Amino acid sequence: MRSATPPRFFERLEAICTAKDSLLCIGLDPRISDDDRDPKQSIVDANTRVIMETHRFAAAYKPNIAFYEAHGIAGLEALHETLRLIPDDTAVILDAKRGDIGATGEAYARAAFDVFGVDAVTISPYMGRDSAHPFLRYEDRAVFALCRTSNPGAESIQTLTVVNAHAAKNEQLYETIARECTGWGPNVGLVVAANIPEAMQRVRDAHASVWILAPGIGTQGGSSFDAVSAGVRDDGLGILPVAARSIATDDDPGKKAREIRDEINRARAARGTRRRPSRVSDPHEPAPDESSLRQAVLTGLVETECFRTGEFKLKSGEVSPFYIDLRRIVASPALLAQVAKAYATMVRGLSFDLVAGIPVAALPLATAVSLELDVPMVYPRMQAKDHGAGNAVEGAFKPGDRVLLIDDLITRGTSKIEAVEILRAAGLIVEDLTVLIERGDGRAELEAIGVALHAYARVDELFDLCLALGRVSDDEAAAFRAYVAGR
Repeated sequence: MRSATPPRFFERLEAICTAKDSLLCIGLDPRISDDDRDPKQSIVDANTRVIMETHRFAAAYKPNIAFYEAHGIAGLEALHETLRLIPDDTAVILDAKRGDIGATGEAYARAAFDVFGVDAVTISPYMGRDSAHPFLRYEDRAVFALCRTSNPGAESIQTLTVVNAHAAKNEQLYETIARECTGWGPNVGLVVAANIPEAMQRVRDAHASVWILAPGIGTQGGSSFDAVSAGVRDDGLGILPVAARSIATDDDPGKKAREIRDEINRARAARGTRRRPSRVSDPHEPAPDESSLRQAVLTGLVETECFRTGEFKLKSGEVSPFYIDLRRIVASPALLAQVAKAYATMVRGLSFDLVAGIPVAALPLATAVSLELDVPMVYPRMQAKDHGAGNAVEGAFKPGDRVLLIDDLITRGTSKIEAVEILRAAGLIVEDLTVLIERGDGRAELEAIGVALHAYARVDELFDLCLALGRVSDDEAAAFRAYVAGR
């Protein structure tokens, strides 16, 4: 587990875009002849010209790895040289469209983040969250998952009709992909074609805070003005229109980059600000020193013995080598306050009117979050009340209110689903569940009923922390992982 990590990528990206007053992402896709005698130098020369003339107007650069791999070792060396040319005040997104699991996925992640040192990478989500997990372990980096792409042939697959059981309506496959991928955590953005503004608008309407990488500007027919008008967030951020050939092949790349940057900014200004009617925790103002907060929360869980190692007999009768008891958080008011802030960082950008804790363990956590966010709280009665008013849900609410459901831990989805059913039966809208620790496979069960899971940390992060603190050995940490994997 990394210590003292820098800010998350999207926080850094927001700062870059604000400082440069630009959302422009420039593709670095050098087209060098196969007959070139020195492809490395030709690629570096071409990229040097683009970078030197455009970096003032670029929020990010996006090299497509295929244009480098096509020239073998020389091309990969040219990529390394190119990445060293990009100033530190500009983000780097590697367009690699990776998508595999296990050791292969981990190797792809190491190549992108440890070898090339880029800030973000594009991935294919076809194999599900497992293929994204190796990349998401890097807390200060990000992925952009392919959602609605710009190529004409994508329509035959990405617009297939899918039944959204929760919403009782049909949707297109790319909308399902967007809903799935945005539930994987705060370090996930989406790739949505700039030349399909209607798809861009649908994704933005459904996902108010997500960052969108928007290729297809210029030679692919996309308009930066139309793309930004459809996809920009309420704060004027949240989208990176990509221009590559239209800049690289221009006689004056700097002038062309400035023209596109200015067109993007005109669209931002014309769009103005729109606010959702529901109470929304601010998705755009980073929490102070989030990496330190994360370290403090996870360390606090270990120090207060919310996470313990040993032999523990579970309700099922099996013996576990560790035990998680988040009810102990309330023994430390300082930790409880930090946990409330942790939940607050998770829910930036989600739309809700109320928070609801699942009895019993999550009630003090939900109360703390209610105070932290200044949002009213309700809670479902997990057993029917047969006296008094006979309430199934306690607190003040009205049908149609949106509820952010809070629990401490998820292993399976059974109790969560029960709580969702009680709240929905009372006319409340429940589409998001936040937990502090994810340790099981309940995510799929929740998604099946239209609820996105947002987890602050996975249990293996606690394994890593205990290993770093010297509280467990390598063998013990491996045994923990094997136990979780075998359940």
